[in-house]
Amino acid sequence: MNQTTTHTPAHSDILTEVRGGVGFITLNRPKALNALSLSMVRDLSEALTAWQGDAAVVAVAIRGSNKAGRPGTPESLFGGFCAGGDIRFFHQAALAGDSDLDAFFTEEYRLNHLIHNYPKPYIAFMDGVVMGGGMGISIGAKVRIVTEHTKMAMPETNIGLFPDVGGGYFLSRCPGSAGEYLALTGAVIGAGEALAYGLADIERPAASLPGLWQQLGDQAFSDVSAAELWIATHLIADGARPERAESRFDAYFSLARVKHIVDALEAAKDDDWAQKTAVVLRKRSPLMLHVTLEQIRRARSMNLADDLRMERDMVHHCFHLRPGAASETVEGIRALAVDKDYTPKWNPARIEDVKPQMVQAFFASPWPADAHPLRDLR
Repeated sequence: MNQTTTHTPAHSDILTEVRGGVGFITLNRPKALNALSLSMVRDLSEALTAWQGDAAVVAVAIRGSNKAGRPGTPESLFGGFCAGGDIRFFHQAALAGDSDLDAFFTEEYRLNHLIHNYPKPYIAFMDGVVMGGGMGISIGAKVRIVTEHTKMAMPETNIGLFPDVGGGYFLSRCPGSAGEYLALTGAVIGAGEALAYGLADIERPAASLPGLWQQLGDQAFSDVSAAELWIATHLIADGARPERAESRFDAYFSLARVKHIVDALEAAKDDDWAQKTAVVLRKRSPLMLHVTLEQIRRARSMNLADDLRMERDMVHHCFHLRPGAASETVEGIRALAVDKDYTPKWNPARIEDVKPQMVQAFFASPWPADAHPLRDLR
């Protein structure tokens, strides 16, 4: 195969090149922890769509950077993957009534669906921070590589949101009640837990990633089958998933309602972990804890496309059910990332004050089925 190389400008937030039949993507917005902007989502979608139909590209690899880099250079840019969506943009756009906010979520969820259903091997180098939207562009990969530096989370309830980007789908498929625990608390996990919960495939030392990245591009694969064989032999074959120990949180997070979960945790006076977990939940948005638990439970019986449609409905309501500053999400982002006073004024203020009708409103689609922005996803 002739080696084809394409480059994007070094000042771009998304760097792409093709070496040895592999399309390489580097997220190149390190000062923002590679947080996804609308232009980045569009650039990712454009590259993946073009490579999907390009016979010269037989596999894709994606990484983040922790310093501004240049494509085609062997030195390590690893150390950070993606901290999620650009929440400051969400805040500004919501207050300004900017239509780009709706475009962001529609296009991001389409990108997530494309990655989960990509017809060629897609390899995610999940080093460093992998959170929120960063999970959305990596969790659907054929091979998900984590390291001793991986810090994985879906922390959206901390900002009055819910674990989107397909979070309902992939968290609900974690063993036991791990999905409910991760969704409600936003807990940060490392490589071992990610492997045990089915959120990663193999662990490699962070120091080995530059060599592996280079090795992928040196193969000159003849076709997709050759790439799949190499991956199966060199990556999947040595990826042993740890046995999952009986989880201490299953007894709590399998309970029917948020109040039941918190009451049970608070009643476990001799369990330091339970007490700390209850304190964490009391700090999260009470309304979005209820919405998130309902999301995970509903998604367990959904396919990815239906889950993404549900989440598109939900995120619309996060910003439009109570518009502007009255939005629970806008308030959460204000407290965490804008004013940084870390004292969000949640409404309702207490878990006990959330009514069922408040929760159900998030699951009523604002669009008829034939006009839904994600109606064509299968």
